[in-house]
Amino acid sequence: MFYLLHGNDDFSSREWLQQLRQRGPFDYNQDVYSGSEANLNEVLATCDTMPFLSEQRLVVIDGLPKRKRGESASSSADTQKKGKTRKGKKGATTRAGFEKELAEYVGRMPEFTVLVVLVEEALEAANPLVKAAEKYGEVHQHTSPKGAALESWISKRAKGLGVKISPGAASLLANFIGNQLRLLANELDKLATYAGPGGTIQEDAVRLLSAQVQEARIFDLTDALAQRNQRQALNILHDLLADGEPPLRLISTITTQVRSLLLVKELAQRGMRTAQIASSLGLAPFIVEKSMRQIGKFSAAQLEGTYRQLLETDTALKRSRLSPEMALDLLVVQFGA
Repeated sequence: MFYLLHGNDDFSSREWLQQLRQRGPFDYNQDVYSGSEANLNEVLATCDTMPFLSEQRLVVIDGLPKRKRGESASSSADTQKKGKTRKGKKGATTRAGFEKELAEYVGRMPEFTVLVVLVEEALEAANPLVKAAEKYGEVHQHTSPKGAALESWISKRAKGLGVKISPGAASLLANFIGNQLRLLANELDKLATYAGPGGTIQEDAVRLLSAQVQEARIFDLTDALAQRNQRQALNILHDLLADGEPPLRLISTITTQVRSLLLVKELAQRGMRTAQIASSLGLAPFIVEKSMRQIGKFSAAQLEGTYRQLLETDTALKRSRLSPEMALDLLVVQFGA
């Protein structure tokens, strides 16, 4: 059996793979190869090897080789039609050659082998792996949901956890976390535990327990500060305090965000893109995306000055020189000065 899992929703693909692992009698007969590094002959030899004390062997190819310079998806299709598998150094084939050889092998693969190819991008209908999966197995394309589809995904996920979620709470999670499904799943696990079996996740619980939502709300605060809208910033600040956000943690989170803005601004000026910056700094992509929208409103000197001011405010609060509300109000008034 051959399964092709492709699309930009890596979370759903990997969940599907995990469910397959739990269903199948694979025992110790499970092999995982990195598609960008694996030798195809070695992978195929594993697929041909009889399983040990089990009826089936599971072989997973995680990813595909990187395309060579100048090799696009369309050029790969042309190469496949011509039957070329141009070899490079160390016997490595082009991505087109890898796809073509693997697709041809699927037709003669032993019945005891379950082969899964997981690709974090959508493949074209003409791709030989898609055609092979349609003929000899199954194709599962997972696409990250957006808009109403994302809120529907959140509701279905909550239902699967044995709880309900109010439309407002689902909207909060969708708006603040976006379609980062792994983060959403983690937040929903926590919220479902809080609501209890058969309970309903409400907006208040999301605001109270979801660190991602709290962080996003603080981004709203820094957005207002970046636009020099002190009134809106003060309103958001007082809402956060009224919701029980501890002042010291609020200061810490704002400080972390300003530090992120400084680092993102520096890397962006070097010409790095969002994904590269997120990887370099170890930040969630949505934080980098929000930071990229804000950095143009501040000079590096303003961010550095604000960062020092935040540290001073934190020290003043810890030494009880100021009341938390007064210290934070002064911070808003002086922010970015």
